[in-house]
Amino acid sequence: MTTDSTTDTKGAGKYAEVNGLNLYYETHGAGRPLILLHGGLMSSETFGPVLPLLSEHHQVIAPDLQGHGRTADIDRPIDVRLMADDIAALIDQLGLEKPDVVGYSLGGGVALHTAAKYPAKIRRLVAASANIRPDAIYAEMRAQQGQVNAAAAEFMKDTPMYQLYNRVAPRPEDFPKLLDKIGASMAKDFDFADEVRGLQVPTLIVAADADMAPPSHYVEVFKLLGGGLRDGGWMGEGRPAGGHALAILPGLTHYNIGVSPLFAAVILAFLGDHPS
Repeated sequence: MTTDSTTDTKGAGKYAEVNGLNLYYETHGAGRPLILLHGGLMSSETFGPVLPLLSEHHQVIAPDLQGHGRTADIDRPIDVRLMADDIAALIDQLGLEKPDVVGYSLGGGVALHTAAKYPAKIRRLVAASANIRPDAIYAEMRAQQGQVNAAAAEFMKDTPMYQLYNRVAPRPEDFPKLLDKIGASMAKDFDFADEVRGLQVPTLIVAADADMAPPSHYVEVFKLLGGGLRDGGWMGEGRPAGGHALAILPGLTHYNIGVSPLFAAVILAFLGDHPS
């Protein structure tokens, strides 16, 4: 359930009431709308130089997802499918005409599910560093994820993630609860292959060449979209029928891809823009 209520904040952003959530979002630039979704334990401002590069060509709408940044948590799990409903409701509330949706990591999962569940609302999808099965992640990283819970809050107080949360969150004392919810979310098994196969909007899969999962996983996702199965042909006749694409970005990791100018460049190229 949504309302048509938005309220100004002291900063550049506003709040929209969607699905019981007081969802914070900022708007930057002008042009065809683009929704930009951040990663776990981050907020929209952690895109750094990528956000202004995109806003040179688009009206960028950058929400803080449930329990992140300036959006206070509510009594429900951290689940990419539920957060996809939030983004669809925000699109309706803002009256956006088929925006492009770009998401990184946790936000990539949210973007994927928004496009899968609400294809009529989305023009193009970019999903970056978003795995579709937990066992795709390197074993040592899964072990680290298993240690994410409220007990880790004290050890994270020197990290940029905690410092950002403490600076902007409506209730900074909720950080341990967020860690519990993120940890519970990462501990669940899932397989989003069917959602990928069913995507009806042109999709760009993006990953770093040293991401949290190996490049082969993102090639696997591309194959589910009909990519990487045959020669592309002189005229592109062998490319995936849905207009899908894959980009493995060199020299990057899961932790810096979201602030790389390369990330902005492939987004703009896929969306049909021509950065100067």
